[in-house]
Amino acid sequence: MRLFFKEGVTLTNDYRFKRVFGIVLDSIGIGEAPDAAKFGDEGADTLGHIGEFWQGKFSVPNLQKLGLGNIREDKPILGVEPITDPEGYYGKMFEISAGKDSMDGHWEMMGLPVTKPLGFFPNGFPEELIKKIEDFSGRKVIVNKPYSGTEVIHDYGEQQMATGDLIVYTSGDSVLQIAGHTDIIPLDELRKICEYARSLTIDEYHVGRVIMRPYNGPDKDHFVRTSDRHDYTLEPTEPTDLDRLKAAGLDVLGVGKINDIFSGHGITKGWHTTSNMDGMDKTIAAADTDFTGFCFTNLVDFDAMYGHRRNPQGDGEALMAFDERLGELLPKLNDDDLLIITADHGNDPGFKGTDHTREYVPLLAYSPSTGTGSLGIRSPFSDFGATVLDNFHVTGKEVGQSFLAELK
Repeated sequence: MRLFFKEGVTLTNDYRFKRVFGIVLDSIGIGEAPDAAKFGDEGADTLGHIGEFWQGKFSVPNLQKLGLGNIREDKPILGVEPITDPEGYYGKMFEISAGKDSMDGHWEMMGLPVTKPLGFFPNGFPEELIKKIEDFSGRKVIVNKPYSGTEVIHDYGEQQMATGDLIVYTSGDSVLQIAGHTDIIPLDELRKICEYARSLTIDEYHVGRVIMRPYNGPDKDHFVRTSDRHDYTLEPTEPTDLDRLKAAGLDVLGVGKINDIFSGHGITKGWHTTSNMDGMDKTIAAADTDFTGFCFTNLVDFDAMYGHRRNPQGDGEALMAFDERLGELLPKLNDDDLLIITADHGNDPGFKGTDHTREYVPLLAYSPSTGTGSLGIRSPFSDFGATVLDNFHVTGKEVGQSFLAELK
């Protein structure tokens, strides 16, 4: 047994996998979940509808060879059909959390299902909350209703530039979003306003996320949201598997909005990202480093740029672009590395409305040292975190069931 030292802590390197990489394809579901009717999501099928839109031209060969098409042989995804000899393990999961938000999905993956429903405001936020935000900021609030993030700045951005008003809006998620033109409301000011809004919406309104949405550009036809978005999530109500890994002296790397979703808890090093491609750049860079622990990546473009905008062409293009980058990552994996690919919920670009959709999520697991096979249908999402803990001999809350022993 080889010993090594990390910041004064002696660890025994007898783990089956020294490094575990987890990549969340944000919102890429694989068919309606058993409780989809409860959410009005019967018939939702993110991957299936993307495949149908592309009419056989949807091609993700690296995901396919890991077993993506084998997850549902009874209803093949057009362009991602089952193959005879996949190289990875494959299955699907459904969640038990009360909602279908990114926070619910990620927290549940890491051993903390969300049992208390988040606050939703489909008709806009209460006047008393808006008044407090106005008094604190010294700015009038406009909009205050569900809106597409790109459409709201197109429709109201020029008014904001003329008046200095705050654009506040929501969506089908438990989210309060505040948009500000960076020439009118500097980032530091917008950040303070969002932090204040977060402080108001924890207990009384129980909003899942407050999102800072800066944008720039000269007019409504050229407004662009910047990469300075920041998500202010609720603090995890209990320790998660990330906390447990960190407490055990392991590296816990967060790529993308992972740091935001967990409010920094359990992360030893994190990177903000500007796009899926930037997220893959940082994940591939992490694969080139020598660490012991867990690298957790969220790729949000599928959700923010395409799913909510009901854009199956863009969603398909983004998946094919990811697949190319996956082709760069796979050769960098060592025999003692494990890659797990999944999603946090669905967001079917071929479905009604603009909300997330309650779906199964794909589950792929690959290492150069393992074989292949089915992981079946699993629930809750916490099986993911339980597997990571099991690999590193860390005790969890026994919420999920590890599939480590199934990876032969």
